[in-house]
Amino acid sequence: MAFETKLGQELRLRQQLVMTPQLQQAIKILQLPVVELEAMIQSEVEQNPILEIAERGPEESMSNGAGAEGASLLSVEQQSEAPPADSRNFDGENANEPAEAAPIATEVKESVSELRELDRIDRIDWSDYLENYSNNWSGANYAEDQEERRLTLENTLTRRASLEEHLMWQLRLSDLTEAQRRIGEAIIYNLNDDGYLEASLDELAAQIGCEAAQVEEMLVRIQRFDPPGVASRNLQECLLNQLRVYGMEESLAARIIRDHLNLLEKHRYPEIAKLQGVDLGIANQAIRIVSLLEPKPGRDYGDAKPVYVVPDVLIRKQADEYVVTLNEDALPRLRLSSYYQRVLHDRQAGEETRKYLQERLRSARWLVKSIYQRQQTIYRVASSIVRFQRDFFERGIAFLKPLVLRDIANDINMHESTISRATANKYADTPQGIFELKFFFTSSVKATSGEDVSAETIKERIRQLVAGEPHGEPLSDQAIVEILRREQVNIARRTVAKYRQALSILPSAKRRRPE
Repeated sequence: MAFETKLGQELRLRQQLVMTPQLQQAIKILQLPVVELEAMIQSEVEQNPILEIAERGPEESMSNGAGAEGASLLSVEQQSEAPPADSRNFDGENANEPAEAAPIATEVKESVSELRELDRIDRIDWSDYLENYSNNWSGANYAEDQEERRLTLENTLTRRASLEEHLMWQLRLSDLTEAQRRIGEAIIYNLNDDGYLEASLDELAAQIGCEAAQVEEMLVRIQRFDPPGVASRNLQECLLNQLRVYGMEESLAARIIRDHLNLLEKHRYPEIAKLQGVDLGIANQAIRIVSLLEPKPGRDYGDAKPVYVVPDVLIRKQADEYVVTLNEDALPRLRLSSYYQRVLHDRQAGEETRKYLQERLRSARWLVKSIYQRQQTIYRVASSIVRFQRDFFERGIAFLKPLVLRDIANDINMHESTISRATANKYADTPQGIFELKFFFTSSVKATSGEDVSAETIKERIRQLVAGEPHGEPLSDQAIVEILRREQVNIARRTVAKYRQALSILPSAKRRRPE
């Protein structure tokens, strides 16, 4: 049986979704938080000569965020010099259209001023300037307003010292031999972020090449450094070292830590008092002292930097309505460089130059359009959230309603994935505080009254119950279940335990505190 191979052409019609680079950029910009978007804009401005950052005038105010018919959601100033009437830009659009051109009189004035400035700078004799003018600012006469604008010591950026740097500074100030200093450095470099020594004395001795007794002697000296309790090998030693610094090494608190740390962890205070042969009230006073000690001495010297939240949306009540505005001040104001646009329309410019500038102009316009679409989407999503969660803005977390992405998507005719990207890492400044937009989307729990209750509302109720419980008799998970059941919220004990863990609340056995 013979097989025959043929070559031919076949015409087929099919649909295919293609992610263009412009669409990918728009999706990326939509899901960026405002801080990262600002960094991205700064990077684009550095790489694209067409883009410039315009200064905001004192008369400018924040946009009211009123959608498509009102003002732009993003303050973008576009300037372009009008070319001859028969010329067209790279998109085939008439460049004389006023949609993207600044007033001609203003543009001509700026162009003449810029050219004069460039011509004046080019005619400066820099060698003569350097010979006749001093570069020493200390001898110059400054105006009072210039003097006030000088950087002061309080305005300079500082970096918090790490635990390692803080201990090394104290080590260098100590009267030590070279061998002791090497041992001390090895100990400090083997501390973890909490300030505990992870390596054993034998391991350090083998690493340095000395006796374990020498390492232990140096360890005792470092344990007297600030912060108290640093370089300890376990929690018990850490707490005892802190009491030793405070001169309480023989106190009842020290004996409790030394002999009954396991009972202390389980909050079995009456048993501790009985074993120590003291009254429960006296034992409670010693336990309070222990509770004031720091279990992680290196906590205040961590390298973790604070994360600052910049809200994308501002929600304020005006009269009887809640008004949504976009935080325009968080993003730089962009404009298209008039200088490079004049070069683009200059017939004497080379073809390669014009092609490069056309590409940069296209990229700049896509960036501006993507940012504008991002702002519009966030505004519409936030406005829809306000309509669904009005009771929350009026009365607080206890009145948060169940809400899912599909509800917002159906309300503003967008896809759920778009809503998810628009709310990821975005924050709103509301009358109730600053919340992530994702916070307003919560699952529902059926109540016996027939109405659905938000999971966040139940969490807030659990937090209130724990905050108001007696110190000596904390509420168990089952007790919280019964209280919620009386309030017509029927949930299982394991659900209460899950919500309690989400709120970082300890079990009842570990929440017991001395009276």
